[in-house]
Parts: sequence; structure tokens; C-alpha cells
Amino acid sequence: MTLDTRTERRTAPLSKTQIVEAAISILDREGEDALTFRALATRLVTGSGALYHHVASKDDLLAAATDDLIAHVTRQAASEATPEQALRTLARGVFDTLQRHPWIGSVLSRDPWQYAVVRLIESIGQQIQSMGVPGPAQFNAATAVMSFILGLASQHASRARLFPPGADQTALRDVALRSIAARWMTLEPSEHPFVREVAKILPDHDDREQFLGGVDIIVRGLRSLREDAMDGDGSDFCR
Repeated sequence: MTLDTRTERRTAPLSKTQIVEAAISILDREGEDALTFRALATRLVTGSGALYHHVASKDDLLAAATDDLIAHVTRQAASEATPEQALRTLARGVFDTLQRHPWIGSVLSRDPWQYAVVRLIESIGQQIQSMGVPGPAQFNAATAVMSFILGLASQHASRARLFPPGADQTALRDVALRSIAARWMTLEPSEHPFVREVAKILPDHDDREQFLGGVDIIVRGLRSLREDAMDGDGSDFCR
């Protein structure tokens, strides 16, 4: 008697949405290196050919997975009552998404032309326009917000490279920050007074509160641009 060990193939049609959801699951659990078409085909009980019908390469798949998650964030922001609230919701959503899916940081950082980045800059720009920021300053304002967000993405990309998937990133972060703070406290006080002061709060600071505090500073600055324009003092917006 022989046993049939062949794996049953999926008979129902496979959608791109199913592929992206499965890819996100692999990325979250095992990291970017674990995402292969073979692993994805096994997860979905299908052949690689069915995957290539929807996505051309691993880079395309990473871009699609990233865009799927960023689209959820921009939809939430668009539902807010005011543009200021929308910008804060957008920034908070990006931060929380990067916390849950740290692999997104490296994807956003290495390809500035992917649609997830376009989606972000469009969402930011629409809110800046709605705030009444003067036309000549809108590009500078939008790119400032975008650069702040991509800086966060780059930080998470570095953390994802340093910390393996499944590691206790909070504990590892705490150890790293305490080590950095200890080194900063050994610097010459007369040459590095600010850095030494920051070292006192670095180990125990909250990343989320720090990021959202920076966003709030930017939003207040954008509001000042609008108010200056209304007062007629808008000659230096683009300088």
C-alpha cells in the first residue's frame, strides 16, 4: 500500500488581496528575508505561477503590502473633521503601523517613488491645502512633514536590521538607549551641554510621545504660515 503525499492545490481563484494579506503575515512573523514566492505559495496552497499572475517580483509584493497598510492610515486621516486633526491622525497612524510592521520602514526608505509614498504625500498635501497654507509654501510644508515621517521610517528600518524578528524589541531598545546615554554623559560638559542634558531623559523617553510632539510643533508652524498670510506678511514663504 502506498500513501499519496501530494499536497492538495487550491481550487478557488486566488486574488491579489489574499496574496498581500499572506505576505504581510509572513513579514510580521518572520521578517523580510523569509518572504519568498515558495513560502508564499506554500502558505496559500498554490503554485508560484498563480502568484506571478498578480505580482511580478518580491519588490512588487513588498510595495503592494506596504501600500495596503498605508492606504488604511490615509483613509482614517481623511475622515477627520479638521486638517490639523487629519495630519495628527496620519502621523499617529504611520507611527503605530511601523510599530506593528517594522519591515515597512525599510521598504519606504529605499524606494521613494513607490505608490505608498505618493499616497502619503498626497494625503499630507491635501490637508496642508485645506489648512490655508499659502500656495508658494505648500510644497515646502508638505515635504517637511514627509521628511519627518520618512525619518521615522528610516529609524525603524535600522531597528529592524539590528533586532531579529520575534525579539523583544522594547527590551533591546532600552538596553541600547541606556548605553548611548551613558556614553553621552562622559562627553565634555562645556562642549556638549545639550547632549548631556538630553542623556538624562533618553533612556526613559516615550518614542510615540516624542514623535507626536514633533508633529504638533510642525502643525503649529503650519498654522503660523496661514496666519502670517492672512496678516499680509507672506513674502518670505519660499526662502
